[in-house]
Amino acid sequence: MNKKTIPIRGMHCASCELLIGEQLKKIPGLTNVYVSQKRALAIVKYPETAQVNDKDIVKAVQEAGYEVGRNQKLPWISRSPADYKDLARAGGIFLVIYLLVRWFNLVDLGFNAPNSGVAVALLVGLVAGVSTCMALIGGLVLGLAARHAEKHPEATSMQKFRPHIFFNIGRILGFAILGGFIGLVGQAFKPSNNLLGFLTVIIGGVMIFFGLKLIEIFPALRDKSITLPAGISRLFGLHKEVKEYSHKSAMIMGALTFFLPCGFTQAMQLYAVSTGSFWQGMAIMALFALGTAPGLLGIGGLTSVFKGRKARIFFMTAGLAVILLGWVNISNGSRLFGSRIDKSGTVPVADQNVQEVRMNQFRNGYSPNIFTVKKGRPVKWIINSATSLSCAAYLVVPKYGISKSLRAGENIITFTPTQIGEIHFSCSMGMYRGKFIVVE
Repeated sequence: MNKKTIPIRGMHCASCELLIGEQLKKIPGLTNVYVSQKRALAIVKYPETAQVNDKDIVKAVQEAGYEVGRNQKLPWISRSPADYKDLARAGGIFLVIYLLVRWFNLVDLGFNAPNSGVAVALLVGLVAGVSTCMALIGGLVLGLAARHAEKHPEATSMQKFRPHIFFNIGRILGFAILGGFIGLVGQAFKPSNNLLGFLTVIIGGVMIFFGLKLIEIFPALRDKSITLPAGISRLFGLHKEVKEYSHKSAMIMGALTFFLPCGFTQAMQLYAVSTGSFWQGMAIMALFALGTAPGLLGIGGLTSVFKGRKARIFFMTAGLAVILLGWVNISNGSRLFGSRIDKSGTVPVADQNVQEVRMNQFRNGYSPNIFTVKKGRPVKWIINSATSLSCAAYLVVPKYGISKSLRAGENIITFTPTQIGEIHFSCSMGMYRGKFIVVE
């Protein structure tokens, strides 16, 4: 049995292995083909009687869209002026979009409605899909989708868009099933502030990584990737042999966004819990996920229609947006880390010498959001919530381990400041913030 080892340039994922393998298997006489993206090579075996020449192998590799030869070590910083010219154009487009978003106040969209009827979940989802939660879920999806489309320019628009369809199907089904369970048990999924912060920071880091790859200024990152650990991949049946994209992986990714620390999602989870019903909880979370689908599918549509030079500039623009959103998530998540946890959600205080402060919680933050209180004296914090269907309605105070879901109307939190300094509070994503200034 003869064996040949062929070095191959340009592979970046498991689908590259499949494409090259399929072309090599068309060569008459080959009995065994092994392709490794990690090792950047292919190994072919054939009987001594078979006539297999190097030209056929080179041609098969080229027809698959790759080159025979060893990978060259890529520089960390691009030396091509064209890359920086395209990045400058992308930066201009991004700046215009950013100013329009600020001008129309799109980051502060909210929804004011009474907590009645499951149909409200659909309306809240429509708002969440184009506002603050887009920074967490939409930004991550944009990075992954744009990278996938860039690496598969030969795919049709529908083939590039298909992952988004299955992502949203999985998201809707996953939210429905998990929503039913939390509605049935009657207990909210309330992770600690530290866990919320950790998840937000990790997601922000992943977004920045994909964004840096998209702007194409750091060539050395092209062959780098973030993948699930082998154990988790096996658990969900996502083995290495499957293509880079599969319906199953897209649906699982969509379902798992149920656990991301998005304020809108948490507000709907608490709404589902309050029903005490499996079917109502299922309906609430399914309708919420359905409401977010148009916004998320809109991102998918953009990544699937651009081609050629326009696609390159679009991906760079998307990369800048993803980097910004990732940095915002890291900054917000870092504010959620605290020193101690009190599962009761409040710190007990005595009735005497209480300092009473009042605050209003609106759909887009808190007013007033800065208070001066005295050390050692109990604080009675009265919060009037205009709407519980907002990111701002999930309030955390990391220093005291306080996590409270504000319901429409009056809410009370009590604690005793024990040190001079500042006590910061925010929504669960760290996006809307405020602080207590503690003095003697």
